[in-house]
Amino acid sequence: MNKMNEQAGLSMIELLIALAISSFLILGITQVYIDNKRNYVFQQNQAGNLESSRFAALTISDYLGKAGYRRTPSALLDIVFPSRPAANGCLAFSAGHAVTGLDPSEGTGFCIRYQPQTSGELDCQGAASPVAYDEAFPSGPTSESDLTVLAFKYEPSVDGELQEGRLLCKSLNATSPQYGELLRGIADLRLDFGVGNTDMLEKEVTTFVPQADWSPSSGAIRSVRYALLLASRAGQRDGDDSKILADWLREAPADAQARLQEADNKRIYQIAGSTQTIRNLMP
Repeated sequence: MNKMNEQAGLSMIELLIALAISSFLILGITQVYIDNKRNYVFQQNQAGNLESSRFAALTISDYLGKAGYRRTPSALLDIVFPSRPAANGCLAFSAGHAVTGLDPSEGTGFCIRYQPQTSGELDCQGAASPVAYDEAFPSGPTSESDLTVLAFKYEPSVDGELQEGRLLCKSLNATSPQYGELLRGIADLRLDFGVGNTDMLEKEVTTFVPQADWSPSSGAIRSVRYALLLASRAGQRDGDDSKILADWLREAPADAQARLQEADNKRIYQIAGSTQTIRNLMP
């Protein structure tokens, strides 16, 4: 009589238990992957914001550092920098002043002027200065045409993409000055001008005036305080609220608040800023 060989295998219950355990493991691994990817995206966007903020602050500080430069230190400020009427979006320069505000109709920005440090020095649009030096400290009379005059203007994005906001620059030495892009990635820009006594010999900042409230009669701009808000692409933030954005909105004007809140869309933000003193107008 033949005996049937006994066969052993997994029962249905054992298969279901194995499948359940595998599912939990897969869910755990998937969650770890999603968390790591989210953290990576956040770090990448924050690093991009930080790098953009550093470059923007460095660029603005570099140009503000040129304002008021004169080739011959012994030359009088009001001779090197004569009064200049309002033109091409810039408010008037008073005699001896190296910085003025942008016309309120132009938006947020400022204008500077300085003597080129070297022959053929390039301006913000890459154009070479026609000034040519043949001695270290020119002793002859200076001309207003020797000055480089630049206007800087903030242009917010028009399509709600906050990371597309730009800082524009134009040279008023050009025959037909036109703005060109200098920086991109700025969600918002805030400017305050440090002013003091109207006496040019008293080099002290007594108060800061918002750019929109400043006029040539407010006094010489002795320092410029600026703050930049940088933003990532949309949908990069986990939470609904951003403390950085909330802090910025507390001091923003109503129109900027509405624009930023409407276009927030879970972006990641970074704030950078500095205060730059104007050479020869401060100790």
